[in-house]
Amino acid sequence: MDNPLGYIIMIVLALFVAYTVSIFGKMSIILPILFIAIPAAAACLVYMDFGIAVSIIVAYLIGLAAKMAQSVPFGIALDALLFLMFVGMMIRQIKERDFEFAKNKISYFIVIWVIYNILSVFNPWAQSQMAWIFTVRSMAVLALMFFVAAYAFKDLKTIMRILKLIILMTTISAIYGLKQEFIGFASWEMEWLSSDEKRMQLIYQWTRIRVFGFFSDPTNYGMLLSYMATFCIVLITGPFKIWQKVLLGIAVVCMIASMGYAGSRTPFVLFPFGLFIFVLLKMNKTIMLVTGVTTVLAMAVIIKGGHNNAVLFRISSAFMLSKSADTMDVRFESQKLIQPYIHRHPIGMGLGSTGVWGARFSPNSFLSSFQHDSGLVRIAVELGWIALIMYCLMLYTILRTTIYYYFRVRNPRIKVIYLGLATIFFQLVLASYPQEAIIILPTSINFYVFLAILVRLKDFDDPPLPRKKNGFGNYAKAYISVKGVPIDKPSTKPDLEKAKGGRKKHVLPFGINLELKRGGIWRK
Repeated sequence: MDNPLGYIIMIVLALFVAYTVSIFGKMSIILPILFIAIPAAAACLVYMDFGIAVSIIVAYLIGLAAKMAQSVPFGIALDALLFLMFVGMMIRQIKERDFEFAKNKISYFIVIWVIYNILSVFNPWAQSQMAWIFTVRSMAVLALMFFVAAYAFKDLKTIMRILKLIILMTTISAIYGLKQEFIGFASWEMEWLSSDEKRMQLIYQWTRIRVFGFFSDPTNYGMLLSYMATFCIVLITGPFKIWQKVLLGIAVVCMIASMGYAGSRTPFVLFPFGLFIFVLLKMNKTIMLVTGVTTVLAMAVIIKGGHNNAVLFRISSAFMLSKSADTMDVRFESQKLIQPYIHRHPIGMGLGSTGVWGARFSPNSFLSSFQHDSGLVRIAVELGWIALIMYCLMLYTILRTTIYYYFRVRNPRIKVIYLGLATIFFQLVLASYPQEAIIILPTSINFYVFLAILVRLKDFDDPPLPRKKNGFGNYAKAYISVKGVPIDKPSTKPDLEKAKGGRKKHVLPFGINLELKRGGIWRK
């Protein structure tokens, strides 16, 4: 493009974009996205690791773009990208025929889970098949990322690059949340916030607007910051360079601060729980002492300052049952009300039958007004108790596999990553009861990327050290030369010429000649 023709093309494109922006306003954001999306999609088809990076960036920024152009279905672009990469992977497998990356228990569970969700479209109790189309993507389609990532992670450097990208995007999101708190919200963010009364009531509390970063929900934003802050704390204890640990520490401070201004209770329950899992698995006295003292001091500051500060009061209420019992009682009553329906419908009432999608596609049904407020409860209601058992078994397998590899790998860098993954998975499993933690972007993408790292990371571990016994067999193999019998190591013959008494040869059975040293360590 560094020629007169290239300059002319760029000028024409610039004028075209400027004219489009002046005519269509904010909707013109689609145009530059298309200019970038088409070559990016082609690159993702060829370079899988690049496609995973693009998917992560899109998952983090899709909420920001949705606020700028509310009527544009940006989620379809992410689904199309995942499907494109999955098709590209399968095309490569026609030639390579190597499915070793998918031969593990977690892969089998995910395949069964995806098939079950696809077959749920034929559920006779489902109120709407259109609701299935809009909800199956978050429950099953995004699981394709696991297979794409497991295939693409062919070396440790690729895994480390993806982990760095996730930490970077989370840190940028945390800094953006601090910008919302101290500088203010953008005009288009306030317009999006004011367009829905229920949304405003949820986010505007205690005379302040809770920050939500790039996303649409302070709770899911806070949970993302919670498990990623715990992950960064775990990495700080690993064998990394000082400047890397300093950057991780800065990221942790930003994440915890934004998590506080998000004003959600669940993340501040998950954070100490993740630290508890970290200390329990690490079993290091210094880490136990530092974590314990820091936790006690932090709790003292939160409880003492909660009387005069809205942010600290919101955090402290998460640890006081008297202040958080109202929300838990509502959840318990809703679960008790729905239990008979779950018992009578082993395969559920159909995907999208509850919550927002139920109100949109089946407004006259009882479930359209039911607020599940839980990822596990939603699975039980929409997919049935059979799916709930299957899902819990999959989560158990994930936790067990993570701990198994953590205690068996030898490379200290890989070991600390497994420890960080263990804290993340435990936090997400706990969060799945009071919230929809795993199926909301960007956690849904992060979750399947982390699963791919879980099953692939062990393949790049250090080889085991050779085990050498100190028995007579190895010593004799090293120093005794036997004719006709092969040995694994070239023999080093002792200097028998200088030995007292000279040498004495004996002919043994089967034609084996063995030299013995008279009067020394070799005896007849």
